[in-house]
Amino acid sequence: MCVCYATTIIIPASACELGTTTSQQGYIASGPRFGEITGAIIGGYLGDKFGRRRVLLFALISSAVLNGIASISVNWVMLLIVQSLASFCSAGQYSLAMTILCESVPMCKRNVLVLWVLSILCLSQGIMAVIAIPIIPLPFSFYLPGLGIYWNSWRTLLLVYSTPSLLAAVLLFFMQESPKYVFAKGHEEESIDIIKTIHRWNNWKPAEDFQIKSLTLDAIDEPTSIKDQIVPLFKAPLLKYTVIMTTLYLLQLITAFGVWLPTIVNQFMQIVETGVGTNTSLCSIISDSVQVPVDPDVAPCALNVSSLLLVMSMSALRSFLNILLSLVVNRVGYRNMAICFTVVCGVSGIMVNLIPNAYASVVFFMIFMTGALVTGMYVAITVALFPTHLRALAVALTSTGGSIGMLASVPILNRLLEVNCSAGFYAFSSIFLSSAFIAAFLPDDSRSLKKKLEQ
Repeated sequence: MCVCYATTIIIPASACELGTTTSQQGYIASGPRFGEITGAIIGGYLGDKFGRRRVLLFALISSAVLNGIASISVNWVMLLIVQSLASFCSAGQYSLAMTILCESVPMCKRNVLVLWVLSILCLSQGIMAVIAIPIIPLPFSFYLPGLGIYWNSWRTLLLVYSTPSLLAAVLLFFMQESPKYVFAKGHEEESIDIIKTIHRWNNWKPAEDFQIKSLTLDAIDEPTSIKDQIVPLFKAPLLKYTVIMTTLYLLQLITAFGVWLPTIVNQFMQIVETGVGTNTSLCSIISDSVQVPVDPDVAPCALNVSSLLLVMSMSALRSFLNILLSLVVNRVGYRNMAICFTVVCGVSGIMVNLIPNAYASVVFFMIFMTGALVTGMYVAITVALFPTHLRALAVALTSTGGSIGMLASVPILNRLLEVNCSAGFYAFSSIFLSSAFIAAFLPDDSRSLKKKLEQ
């Protein structure tokens, strides 16, 4: 997360040194999304072919290294290219991590754990903001003659954002491969050993206390080539689910606002702090470019600390809401919950334009942004719909729809925020709202969840 979305934090802070225009900042923000599109599919295929844990380790380490290299970018083009490569390497992290989680826990615990992990993911952008608060305002600047650049706060922040990936890689060394994946590959004894190890760590008891002699798995035809692994996703009976899930991700355009969240909130907080334009909607503030008195004490291109705190608050709100959802997901089901979420958040996005008050408008905007929680629901639905030997690729392939939507929507949204913000909110909110109708074609998983819990 820190690698993929690092540019969303450092774009305003790096604007002065790199001399970026609004359009160039849009390229920097959307470039990593292009890396995600190509990297997610490749990462998913490699995860199904060589193992989730092995590919995940490579993704974590390589993305951290490339993100560190991006910190010494000599111009905005280098920053764009290197960050896109870093996102390419990190693209499969989410799908692989969620896949290995879902395959390593009992069915009765899966849904709750997925939402808990998603709660932590929701906090990530807020944590990124917290990390940026003490670093971005630092005034130091050291000239590096070999590169012709100044090492300053935003470069330091970019380097710091590589740390979580390296830490996760270290922790992953102590984790086991997915036992279900290992068994699907025909290694029953190794799979049993992994299950016993997991039991030993979870219960602090000797592995011998967990009596298990054999495993059973639905019969599958193990793919032997890329064709055998991809073609089944586009043939009945999986074709229907591939199309629906990809479309749902594609229509999840809230992520486009997430990319620009720090920038939007930064401008909003500047206006609120001065008291100018508080009786207008959020869109009026952005599109009309309300004139804000320049504070001589604030350095040019500085990121407003209050805006970072608001980003953190929004992340905490989404995380808390996700924890509450984990209490009812087994009764309601992921499909029904996703439908309710898209309706509520889509309507809230439309309401942002209709309230002539900055504070009320930002409340509806925060509700609208919680719609990003459906991403975790989509992952859980995909894991349940596709077989083990196609699961990682299916999660990566369908989620690529979201990356494509983000890549296309970020520059469009950037333009709309300048010329017609209201149209942007109306269009994006309506598109997101329409995904509720498409999700209705998925099987209702609430009944199956109840049966599995009873068993």
